This record gives sequence, structure tokens and C-alpha cells, in this order.
Amino acid sequence: MTVSTTSVAPAATAAGAAPTAEPTLFYLGTHQPHWLRLGVPLFVSDRRLRRYRQLPEATASWALDSGGFTELSQYGTWDTGPTPAAYAARVRRYRDEIGQLDWAAPQDWMCEPVVLAKTGLTITEHQARTVGNYLRLRDLAPDLPWVPVVQGWTPGDYLRCADRYARAGVDLARARLVGVGSVCRRQSTALVGEILTVLHQAGITRLHGFGFKTLGLARHGHLLTSADSMAWSAQARRAPALPGCITHRNCANCVRYAMAWRIRVLAAITTGTAQPALFGIDPGGWPA
Repeated sequence: MTVSTTSVAPAATAAGAAPTAEPTLFYLGTHQPHWLRLGVPLFVSDRRLRRYRQLPEATASWALDSGGFTELSQYGTWDTGPTPAAYAARVRRYRDEIGQLDWAAPQDWMCEPVVLAKTGLTITEHQARTVGNYLRLRDLAPDLPWVPVVQGWTPGDYLRCADRYARAGVDLARARLVGVGSVCRRQSTALVGEILTVLHQAGITRLHGFGFKTLGLARHGHLLTSADSMAWSAQARRAPALPGCITHRNCANCVRYAMAWRIRVLAAITTGTAQPALFGIDPGGWPA
């Protein structure tokens, strides 16, 4: 199955920040690695891929999630997960065997209150560990496409994280892409718009938004080079299967549901508004 990977550009811009110079690229999140053969950009977690002895060959570009939110929210540390050396070795395998890897996220430390409560650490310490891990991975495997991630909670936090990278010799304004962490559960809010805007004003303009779905992309997509989300799966798990989906009770792992949701997201990027549901389903039954 091959679906067009054409990305689309919004017309709107926000005051105080220039739009991205190119269309926003959307990576559909999935926990089904064999979907790498679908022909659309995907966002896949190392926590899923690491189980595979034989990896699928990608037919479109994709990006790798380190699985940090799950790791930290469950265990409160990366110490139970792969070491940087082991993670780098796996990423190299993914690049070589799957192919078409755009970039890989580091083993960053999110700053959501629930994660801070689990780790018992401060935002400052999470930022230090995020920057430290990026530097370590870059030293271990400079040939791999690592993307630095800025972490924080307020706009000032993100600027302080950027300053920490600068002190370590990393110029985020020149990076091919910079991930913006700890925004997925508030991605449609005005505060996230402020965070993206202050980063643009600091010259950091090639941004990836983790966990941005339709409302967030409609409001802030013009400030992003790329984004990902797999919100479709959580919503589908709580709803009956789509009409015609007779082999499963819900569509949490349904490619038909996921692809339809992706079309809705791309439309939101294009128009700057959320779109009606597909398949004749009431819009209230679809994820925002």
C-alpha cells in the first residue's frame, strides 16, 4: 500500500515569528514497525523495533523515537534502558537494515510534572542530562543522524536549555532539526505557541514538535519543520471499530483508521483548522 507523502504548507503565520521556510512534514506515529513498508513518513519507537530480529525495509522516510517518556514515567530513570553505547549500536542497525532513517531522538529527559515527580529531579537537572546524552551519542556515533532536543516547561526554560547547548559548543540555530520536548500534552495551547515563538526569535527555527495532532498543527504548524503524533491509536482504542472493520473490536492497530486520521492532520496543516471526520463518522468521535 502506497500513500502520497506530499507535505503541505499553511498560509497563516504568528506574530513575532517567521514561518518555516518549507512545508511541515508530518510523521505518523505507530507501534507497528511493519508499517514502515506503507510508503508514508512514520515515527517509530526503539522500544518496538528492538524486539525484531528481522527488520522491515522502509519505503519512505521515517524518524526514531527513543521511548523516553515511557522509560522515565515508568521507571524514573534511563538506567533500566539501553546504555548510550547500546542505543547507538541499535540506531546504526536501524539505519543500515531498515534504511531511509531521517533522524533519531536522543535519550532525553522530559520535563512534564508527572515525569519530574517520578524522577525526583529538577528541570535544570533534566536539561543537563538531555544535553549530556546528546553529546555522548554524538561522540559515540558521529555518523548517525542525532537530533538535539530542547526540554523545559516555560518559554524561559527552553531558552536556558538552548543556552546550555551553546555552552557545550552546539549551535542550535545551525542544526538541521531541533526537537521540542514536553509539549505533546499541551500542544494546542497558547503557551506552546509562545515557546515555539521565542525559539524562532532566538534563531532556532528548524523545529520538530513531538506529539502534535490536529489542533496543535492547525494553530502552530507554521512554526514547525516537522511533527509527529500517534494520538489516533489512543482514540481508536476507546471507540468501536470503523464500519467495515470486521476483524478487530477497535481500530487501535488499524492502518485504515491511521491513514484516514493522517489525511485529517495534513488537511489541518493546510487550512489551519480541524477538519470533519472521514467515513461519515461524527467529528466528536475523532481525536483533536
